[in-house]
Amino acid sequence: MAKILIIEDDTFLADLLVNHLKKEGLEVSFAPDAEKAFKEIQKSKPELIILDLILPGMDGYEFLKKIKDDKALASIPVVVLSNLGLRDEVERAKALGAKDFLIKAQFDLKDITKKIKKVLGEII
Repeated sequence: MAKILIIEDDTFLADLLVNHLKKEGLEVSFAPDAEKAFKEIQKSKPELIILDLILPGMDGYEFLKKIKDDKALASIPVVVLSNLGLRDEVERAKALGAKDFLIKAQFDLKDITKKIKKVLGEII
């Protein structure tokens, strides 16, 4: 069973994602900010991270750069799920190492499941 970490400060959306992905047979953990996310990464060793860019404290771009600069964490694929969706923002996230990008206003739960399975299929 694949382990997914969701980093999202909107608890309603996070609960929705966690419950949906668990129903899809995935093991899911959650962190509301980057600080807690680093602790959760050490604890759960996720195979994929779903990352919001607008977070309290350290934003998603900083988080992405920090994990991609860490040799022990750099191989974990990251899919960004954000309200930020301008071309520059998508390109910046991908340049920092994001594997894929979904815009919150333009996705449904089936989309996120497909992205996760696609990305996990590429690394398995």
